[in-house]
Amino acid sequence: MALGGFFSRLKEGLSRSTSKITETITAVFKKRRLDDEALEELEELLISADLGTAAATRIIAGFRRTRFGKEVTDEEIKTALAEEIAEILAPVALPLVLNPLLKPHVVLVVGVNGTGKTTTIGKLAQQYSDEGIRVVMAAGDTFRAAAVEQLQVWGERTGTPVIAGKPHGDSAGLAFDALTRAAADGANVLLIDTAGRLHNKGALMEELRKIIRVLRKKDATAPHSVLLVLDATTGQNAIQQVKVFKEMVDVTGLVVTKLDGSARGGIVVALAETFGLPVHAVGVGEKAGDLRPFDAREFARGLVGA
Repeated sequence: MALGGFFSRLKEGLSRSTSKITETITAVFKKRRLDDEALEELEELLISADLGTAAATRIIAGFRRTRFGKEVTDEEIKTALAEEIAEILAPVALPLVLNPLLKPHVVLVVGVNGTGKTTTIGKLAQQYSDEGIRVVMAAGDTFRAAAVEQLQVWGERTGTPVIAGKPHGDSAGLAFDALTRAAADGANVLLIDTAGRLHNKGALMEELRKIIRVLRKKDATAPHSVLLVLDATTGQNAIQQVKVFKEMVDVTGLVVTKLDGSARGGIVVALAETFGLPVHAVGVGEKAGDLRPFDAREFARGLVGA
């Protein structure tokens, strides 16, 4: 998908979040002095749009410092809001960089079921393959036959080996076999899918830690990246998911999916302000080109309709 097409899809997806923000701003700030009451209304709006209390407080403090008491229009507010949001997002808008010295760079992909983990792995495999990067995928979610089949479809589509085991088999052993195969093949990157059954947190934590222990028998530095995939439509639940997975594993970066169907795009701002973890990519659809590196300015402008 062309970059312009991606951004228009992102903007379209964010428009559900945007409409809530822009309609209120337009109603409240036609031409109004930015006093305490106006700032309070704006803060409540930002919190209700999933930006979270910390980010909203920071943005309002910026407005108070630079624009307090001034007459403002709705367009001025939107532009200023986009600038403040972009400032929060800019430090976390970092692409996932593969280390060329690692053969392979091991990427462990985690997240609850239904966030788009398996699809994200497939899209990454497609993008890397298109760039001439050699990929191996491991179907580590052995409890979901559909996840294994999905990866195998992506494998056929991209000409990428997919290491799969028996249903309900040992995912740690599978990860070890995949790393052995990837190293033998001289692959540049190994993408490992994992289970996401959060209702049994203790078992999932043990499974993920076991995968890491077993990988380190082969490569003491693995995994080199741990990506947490989050579904934007879950809103504030994403905050809790980051907390839970950070307890289990050393999450190094985030991928936020389903922004094309979300009225809760503000959650990305809350995640940036709360955790400061890199947001490597955002997704707006099913195709490989629908997953793109995260652009702070474009996202901020899309979110507030600026």
